[in-house]
Amino acid sequence: MGGTPDGTEHLIVRRAGATLVLTLNRPEARNAFSLPMLAALHDAWLLADADDDIRSVVLTGAGGAFCSGMDLKALAERQAPDDAVRARFRADPDLHWKAMLRHHRPRKPVIAAVEGPCVAGGTEILQGTDIRIAGTGATFGLFEVRRGLFPLGGSTVRLPRQIPCTHALEMLLTGRPYTAAEAERIGLVGHVVPDGTALARALETAELVNANAPLAVEAVKASVHDTEALDERAALALELERGQAVLATADAKEGARAFAEKRPAVYRRA
Repeated sequence: MGGTPDGTEHLIVRRAGATLVLTLNRPEARNAFSLPMLAALHDAWLLADADDDIRSVVLTGAGGAFCSGMDLKALAERQAPDDAVRARFRADPDLHWKAMLRHHRPRKPVIAAVEGPCVAGGTEILQGTDIRIAGTGATFGLFEVRRGLFPLGGSTVRLPRQIPCTHALEMLLTGRPYTAAEAERIGLVGHVVPDGTALARALETAELVNANAPLAVEAVKASVHDTEALDERAALALELERGQAVLATADAKEGARAFAEKRPAVYRRA
């Protein structure tokens, strides 16, 4: 997946057990988004949603960088290696927003493993992930205002909901870079690890997620996101509905039996 006619893969897709690992692969451009990359990302999110054997997704970048945002020149000129890719974007003008997780929320947990630059569109797609791990040398930032642009990847809406508003506005309005330590302090990322180890830590975290009951994991993620814009009464009602559905599953009974019998649970998504 993600292959182009000249053999270059803008997105590397591989399986690591029950985890789908997506690697942005344009290191010569610090993994800036290209049209083939975005088309492949869109397909990868759909694959993760559709395949019940996939329990988590890890998103990372090749060559010591996460993502430096849009390849503005390529996107402005609608550069693509073949007519099929161009045709996909003509047929679905929303495709790039789905790929960047602005208009699509994956059903499975998404873990970001960040090394090096994670700026502009990189920081924007980061906000569509659920768990975020960064190397010490990672950098973050929304530079759009410095170029007379607007961060249309969702940052003016999502960022103030994910970190304190004063920090969100400082990041949005100053356009300055942030270190990994700063990103952890304000809550943009959850963990900072030695450079070169973010992917390994993300895969370890994915394994912890994968060991849990998938229906429960997906319901918890959905509840968190679907209630964030609701008032407390409506949010608690939705949570109760989701939670009771999980408690009625065979997997919930299996979890209780396994605990009582002091053995690993075997979940069957039922």
